[in-house]
Amino acid sequence: MLTGTLSFIVAVLLLIFILWVLGKSLRLLLKFAINSLVGFIMLLFFNFFGTLFNVELPVNIITSFITGVFGIAGIAILLILKYMFHVI
Repeated sequence: MLTGTLSFIVAVLLLIFILWVLGKSLRLLLKFAINSLVGFIMLLFFNFFGTLFNVELPVNIITSFITGVFGIAGIAILLILKYMFHVI
């Protein structure tokens, strides 16, 4: 009887732990998706105003992700990659 109760408690604790870990990873995934969307919007604004100075960056999933993760510094990194190293 005691082993059955103990195994039930361990199973419930294991289930709670698994749900907690999955909840953390889903929140992290959602955070990256929102940051990528913000990066996409920042790139659109940058390209809109960058045409005044003949500067523009491609808008794709990679540049949106870099801009979403690093913010304004991500745009600076992309500009350096494009105009100094001709990578993008």
